[in-house]
Order: sequence, then structure tokens, then C-alpha cells
Amino acid sequence: QVQLVESGGGLVQAGGSLRLSCEASGNTFSFNVMGWYRQAPGRQRELVASINNGGITNYADSVKGRFTISRDNTKNTVALQMNSLKPEDTAVYFCNARSALDIVRNSYGYWGQGTQVTVSS
Repeated sequence: QVQLVESGGGLVQAGGSLRLSCEASGNTFSFNVMGWYRQAPGRQRELVASINNGGITNYADSVKGRFTISRDNTKNTVALQMNSLKPEDTAVYFCNARSALDIVRNSYGYWGQGTQVTVSS
């Protein structure tokens, strides 16, 4: 069974940076899209950034110019570089991976356990 494990979360002051990493383990599958979601207490889960097999990226308007998503195929990892962090970025960040079948079925696919990011003012 595939597992997605996030790391790199923590506490940082506003204006600082963090780099999140998601490592895939277990059986190998073809993931069409991988991305990062976040959810703050009392708020809806939202897509932060995604990257498909062709390297095409997509970002939420709130993080454009500040966050960068990347994929290292040799290590089966996806990373999220977070710069110029703001208190409103505080949330649990989840790694997500979807196969072509997941996309066809409108399924969210695989999820990591989440990592806490806290930005203080």
C-alpha cells in the first residue's frame, strides 16, 4: 500500500521560510497529479499547489509568487518551498497524489498524514 509521509513543518516567524517534503513509499503507482492541500481550524480544506506529470504547476492565488512546488522523480518526493510566510498560512499541510483513474472518478486518491505549519506574527 502506498504511503505519503510529509516532513518539514514547524514554527516560523512571519516573513520566514519553510520547505515541506513528501516521500512516497510502498508499491509504485503512476500519479498523474501530486499536490499540497492545507486546512486551518474552522476553515475549509484548500488546494495550495499541484504539479502534473508534464511538470505543469498550479497555485492558489493566495500563494502565487511565494510558494514553489517541485518533484524529484529519482527520490519519489514532492516538495513545497514556502517563502515570505504569513500568519494566514498557518494550517495543517497535506500531501496528495492522484492517478489518472482517480481523476476520472473525481477521487482525491492518496493522502499523507499532514504536517503542522505555524506562522507567528
